Amino acid sequence: MTTYDHTRRACYTGYVTQAIVNNLAPLLFIVFQTRYQLPLEMLGRLVLLNFATQLVTDIVAVKFVDRTGYRVPLVLAHVLSALGLMLLAVAPAVSPSPYLGLCVAIVVYAVGGGLLEVLVSPVVDALPSPQEGKAAAMSLLHSFYCWGQVAVVAGSTLLLAWIGQDAWQVLPVAWALVPLVNMVAFLRVPLPATVPDEHRTSLRALFGAPAFAAALVLMLSAGAAELTMSQWSSLFAEEGLGVSKVWGDLAGPCLFAVLMGIGRIVYGLWGEKIPLVPAMASCGALATVCYLVVCLSSNPVVSLIGCAVCGLAVSLLWPGTFSLAAARFPLGGAAMFGVLAVFGDAGGAAGPWIAGAAADASAAADGFLATLSAALPDDGGSGLRTGILVAAVFPITVVALTLAYAVRGRNAGTVAGTATGEAPGEVERPIGG
Repeated sequence: MTTYDHTRRACYTGYVTQAIVNNLAPLLFIVFQTRYQLPLEMLGRLVLLNFATQLVTDIVAVKFVDRTGYRVPLVLAHVLSALGLMLLAVAPAVSPSPYLGLCVAIVVYAVGGGLLEVLVSPVVDALPSPQEGKAAAMSLLHSFYCWGQVAVVAGSTLLLAWIGQDAWQVLPVAWALVPLVNMVAFLRVPLPATVPDEHRTSLRALFGAPAFAAALVLMLSAGAAELTMSQWSSLFAEEGLGVSKVWGDLAGPCLFAVLMGIGRIVYGLWGEKIPLVPAMASCGALATVCYLVVCLSSNPVVSLIGCAVCGLAVSLLWPGTFSLAAARFPLGGAAMFGVLAVFGDAGGAAGPWIAGAAADASAAADGFLATLSAALPDDGGSGLRTGILVAAVFPITVVALTLAYAVRGRNAGTVAGTATGEAPGEVERPIGG
């Protein structure tokens, strides 16, 4: 009998790798801003480029993953993640412009991150486990993204404080070791088979289902609600609240990730006893409150608490949406997870960019955003309070859509896919095994 303990561990580390490629560059925003004189909008564009590249990768991967199997694209994902991180260290110095070098590195590791987003969740969903425990297993899996983020934020912040900002290139090279080691693991571990064409719910059928359309918009809003606060909290703490980089990173994005990880582990351990839809709606409501606290409080400590608690609030949104869709469409296969990842990455790309663009626009001489910015507590002229306030629309949307999704589900019943029968249980064998 095949055991999948090592497979699960490799998948957990896969999400740690994704946390590295998504969160390392924003921690260096203050370095890029001072060394390369980059404005907020261009920094936000780097986040947009990362998630837009992941989005395109998701779209392409949807077309072939169910046919090629999981192993080769998973190995490729780790190779590209490691290569992109190493390029982040060297490309700005050798490119015609530092910003172009940053963009090239981000595109390379973002392709790896996009593949991981498409592949890791369906692998864990396909591993043997009771149906009622799949939502909890998905939440537990995604908690490792949070612990990866904690490690990146805390480790990078402390190491950067020790070696100095002039040696920042050490960070991406050191973090590249994680995907390199996990690449070796994915060469050997057993992997479940993908859902064959004759069993898989077609993308045409999925896109024709109103419940799936709602899940896509929910995924977009979940990605934007999570990533906007996560990506901008470091710079907001330093420039908007006036705290040091070390304390800003530890009290902002690091504590954000800790609480997000705790939320996902709690649901992973006891999720079978907690209804998913009310939990997601409550998380969306708490996230909305956190966004408003961050923007409206004039007390820096209270604003930092709002940033951190937002991690707990958004903890269930991304994996919860995956679980809602998987329960409604159990034969959607990797293609379904890929499409969901497309919309999650679209939200992750658009949310931080919209916040950055709104922050820059609020500094204009007149206009609605400038008026709104003047009414908010002082943030050192960065405009980030305005940008984050604009992004509060995303958690509000999560609450509305989660409740609508539940009502629609009760009225329409569960859709189990367009094909009948069980998918074959073959195992994808290790390379060289």
